[in-house]
Amino acid sequence: MAVRTPDVSRLLTIDAALQSPAATVKEADVEKLRLIEELTTNVDAVQERVLSEILGRNAGAEYLNTCGLDAGDTGRATFRAKVPVVSYDDLKPYIQRIADGDRSPILSTHPITEFFTSSGTSAGERKLIPVVMDDSGRSHALHSLIAPVLNLYMPELDKGKGLYFLFVKSETKTRGGLTAWPVLTSIFKSERFKKQSNAYTSPTAAILCEDAFQSMYAQMVCGLCQRHDVLRVGATFAAALVRAIRFLQLNWAQLAVDIEAGELNPRVADPSVREAVAGILRPDAERAEFIRAECSKGDWDGIITRVWPNTKYVDTVVTGAMAQYIPTLQHCSGGLPIVSTAYASSECFFGINLRPMCDPSEVSYTIMPNMAYFEFLPLSTGEVPGAVDASRLVDLAGVEVGREYEVLVTTYAGLSRYRVGDVLRVTGFHNAAPQFRFVRRQNVVLSIETDKTDEAELLRAVERASALLRPHGTSVAEFTSRACTERIPGHYVVYWELMTDSGDMVDGETLARCCLEMEEALNPVYRRNRVTDGSIGPLEIRVVRPGTFQELMDLAVSRGTSIGQYKMLRCVTLPSMVELLDSRVVSTHFSPAVPHWTPGS
Repeated sequence: MAVRTPDVSRLLTIDAALQSPAATVKEADVEKLRLIEELTTNVDAVQERVLSEILGRNAGAEYLNTCGLDAGDTGRATFRAKVPVVSYDDLKPYIQRIADGDRSPILSTHPITEFFTSSGTSAGERKLIPVVMDDSGRSHALHSLIAPVLNLYMPELDKGKGLYFLFVKSETKTRGGLTAWPVLTSIFKSERFKKQSNAYTSPTAAILCEDAFQSMYAQMVCGLCQRHDVLRVGATFAAALVRAIRFLQLNWAQLAVDIEAGELNPRVADPSVREAVAGILRPDAERAEFIRAECSKGDWDGIITRVWPNTKYVDTVVTGAMAQYIPTLQHCSGGLPIVSTAYASSECFFGINLRPMCDPSEVSYTIMPNMAYFEFLPLSTGEVPGAVDASRLVDLAGVEVGREYEVLVTTYAGLSRYRVGDVLRVTGFHNAAPQFRFVRRQNVVLSIETDKTDEAELLRAVERASALLRPHGTSVAEFTSRACTERIPGHYVVYWELMTDSGDMVDGETLARCCLEMEEALNPVYRRNRVTDGSIGPLEIRVVRPGTFQELMDLAVSRGTSIGQYKMLRCVTLPSMVELLDSRVVSTHFSPAVPHWTPGS
């Protein structure tokens, strides 16, 4: 039985918690906490074993044979000498063969059972990340380590429920009949997740509903009906949680009507959702009046703790592009801890946050060395990852505090020395295991939720849209952009300085069409988020007066940039630059419709 936990401000290490009489640990958690200690103490040995296992089990795969590896070649030296560093495009021909139905051992000797669709894109297409049967066991093993760590700081989380706003994305079948879907959709549709449904206020049917409004509405009404049971509030990404808060702002009056009557809004028409919610929604006039009283104030400071008073923390990813939502969550949560528990990608699960009570701006993850084989390319300050000199790569145990690295993985499913595209900074160590802060995605300049738009893609979109200006004798002289999250949902803002031969202004209808044309040119993940769940708002073009970008350069030079080395930023984040741009806007225009998107595109 657990007794009191230590003061969270002490941020105890697991080892200290296991040894300290002031921090009695639940018996069920002891084994997992000790496993963390063992893995993080013997990092290099675990990594060597993992690589040997991967190479041993995939020894008969075509790809490794092509690289020149024989069945007995399971050591690091031979691996480094013979296996090249690759990107998705390098492996795409092999992956496409698997997707088209080739069942021979191409990347792995274990059958590929499905594909995860990466939120990144390659040449405008979704990446298909191969998955083997035992991958789910490894990811579940990592996730099972999170709760024991949280229990050190917040006891008895199992005594209540989590209000998590969780959503699925569309899934498709490849030509060869394999399912291709986002990793979170795979998790939420798994039998293992369904067995944990009692831990959440949202019925599984509401989570699995692909209609964004119906899913959100049902999850919100169930969360309000069980408001005293809620001990944690969260979403996978901060953007989704902010969107849920905004949904409550817009729909609280109707939600209160439903709770008072005990009858679900007819706009939620999915029969399985209505049936699931009927088991929770009961007439409750007192609860409805409370919701009206709290939400009609127009003050959303601390709304989470006001509506769900027993909430102990907010659980969501706030690293990378999600950091822009931290101020909003701090305002709405009433000062609750904002916890980012794990770091994962479509390629593999990496690690967990062993200091969950840290400031959200200081989140670091300890990579668990048994999940995959990891290598790191050192980067100079400001360096953009490009061609790789493999001799510069270092192992997990060889990274240095303070340095930034691009991460590469070798996975059980057959990805070998694969560039994930994440840039990480080493912040310290837990035992011998380095702790990393997520810095950025390679080359990404714009992101609202799961979308990732790089500079080349943005340039292509501007070029495509600017073709609509030519009949008017006008062109785009210069442009930049930013992700705007002042409104919910967030949206892309693109600043255009126009150059015209005639001196006439381009009409607003044409500029609105330019917005939509840009959206049509952006990647499928962006367009899916615009079309299916509205998690990204319409793209906006803000036309600025002539000379604005010269002023922007002058500002950069005044802050120390060399005029000879000045290069226009295609994404601006510095408040002074944003303020200058916004003060020079002469007209604003929004996309008048959603872009084209179909499942599988």
